[in-house]
Amino acid sequence: MNDMDRKQKTAESNLQTDGCIDAHIHVDLYAEEERAALLENAFAEGVAAVVAVSMHLASSKINREIADRYAGRVHPAYGFHPEQPIPSGAEADELFAWIRMRHAEGERFAIGEVGLPYYTRSEAEAAREGTAFDEKPYLELLERFAALAAELDRPIILHAVYEDAEKACDILEKHGVRKAHFHWFKGSADVISRMAASGYMVSVTPDVAYEEEIQLLVVQYPIEQLMVETDGPWPFEGPYEGHPTKPQMAADAAMHIARIKQLPAPQVTELLLANTRRFYGI
Repeated sequence: MNDMDRKQKTAESNLQTDGCIDAHIHVDLYAEEERAALLENAFAEGVAAVVAVSMHLASSKINREIADRYAGRVHPAYGFHPEQPIPSGAEADELFAWIRMRHAEGERFAIGEVGLPYYTRSEAEAAREGTAFDEKPYLELLERFAALAAELDRPIILHAVYEDAEKACDILEKHGVRKAHFHWFKGSADVISRMAASGYMVSVTPDVAYEEEIQLLVVQYPIEQLMVETDGPWPFEGPYEGHPTKPQMAADAAMHIARIKQLPAPQVTELLLANTRRFYGI
């Protein structure tokens, strides 16, 4: 690589990082002693903000504290991740009451991460040789979160892939939820068309660099409804294998979106940033 190529590559990297928002990251799942450096380095290197999603009530409380320390740079989302045992009725009631308190106090937040347990269900059914997995309580919990998002007029962040996306769309439509964000989405062309027509947002992770399924999603989905994310600390493969996931890596996803869409990188960077700011009000 000659000096001119190196300078061009550096300029492109700086351009892509500047103004990037990581639209889905589990900040609280990083070791407590790592969080400050993770965020401060990201912001110093041009990441504009991150959306910190939650696993459950305890996770939500941690993310609220982090958001307080980084006002305007960490946008929290409160919810219950579906790839874990369903909460008891009392636990769910406590979480919903806590979220309502945050709303009553005028805090800025989204609902998430919520959704359906595709991977848990698939593994359980495979282990039990086709025995049906009881997803009814998960569907009921998602119904409750969708109703809450509609009532409070908050964006909702969804973990719902493949056939579960159809179920999630049914629930969103039932409750009149318009501001929906499907993170790290994978699914059929039919559900992709349905989601796009409904105005739902989709975020793309760095695995767009090496996963054909995600590359095809980017081809099909309107760029005005795309965002980028890392889902950190989840580790990636391909060129990222062995590297800890950090918010700056969302900029790589933006670069690949630009190449797939055959659009100038600066234009795509600006558009993805605007999409995320508009959706989350950051």
